[in-house]
Amino acid sequence: MAEYEDRSWSSRDGLRLHFRDYAGSVGAGSEGRPPVICLPGLTRNARDFEDLAARLAGSWRVLCVELRGRGDSDYARDPMSYNPLQYVDDVEALLQDQGIDRFVAVGTSLGGLLTMMLAASAPERIAAAVLNDIGPEVEIEGLDRIRDYVGQGRSFETWMHAARALQESQGDIYPDFDTSDWLRIAKRAMALGSGGRIAFDYDMKIAEPLETPPDGAPAPDLWPVFDSLAGRPLLLLRGAHSDILSPETAARMAARNPDLELVTIPRVGHAPTLDEPEAVAAIDRLLARIA
Repeated sequence: MAEYEDRSWSSRDGLRLHFRDYAGSVGAGSEGRPPVICLPGLTRNARDFEDLAARLAGSWRVLCVELRGRGDSDYARDPMSYNPLQYVDDVEALLQDQGIDRFVAVGTSLGGLLTMMLAASAPERIAAAVLNDIGPEVEIEGLDRIRDYVGQGRSFETWMHAARALQESQGDIYPDFDTSDWLRIAKRAMALGSGGRIAFDYDMKIAEPLETPPDGAPAPDLWPVFDSLAGRPLLLLRGAHSDILSPETAARMAARNPDLELVTIPRVGHAPTLDEPEAVAAIDRLLARIA
């Protein structure tokens, strides 16, 4: 596994937020390549990107971010601050802290939404982007599924118990996984707590802002936000069985942006792990396009 440094930055409301910094080689830095910033999904953390970062380290600087309330980042005092606008503000603070004015974004699910929002406020800083199973329209079926499991607070006695629980709940998302795969995913998504139990590695209160919006509240139109990524290399990965990103929305995104490559990952739901051969090859193609 590639070496990294555990680092932190401060949010504007005083939280200490964590990221893994795979600094890359001196040679890579001298080439002027922009860093790669990985933004995880709703309940996930920096460990989701450890294989991707290990592959790229030495040629690229890779920063794997943990949003507030996840992993080793502080939990928020106000659970209502667990919202996309606040997450974007936190990432803005990271960019300022690290002096980063141009970067490659790799965003899974929620992380992809944040990527689009970051582009909307300053598109010139996005050198290229990977949107992993997310688009301007999110399927209600998938949202309802996420609301059903986020914040449940389950814990497990052993890693094998944790892996089996994931297999029971997500076996249709990753039908080809074997026991070793489920153990790997469990160790990415969970952590050993002080009481000796294994639990999901996030603040259960992130579920509070996810409550169904008031009747009649219109969903925001995110197509103009997606359009902010125009003119730069863009990769859209879609799990073939995704219940978050429909094939129709993915096709519309590709038609709307001629710089977008759409890659469907077979026999996977929401979301691809980025370790699939099709995803690995597509990310390599994207990085090769960066000037």
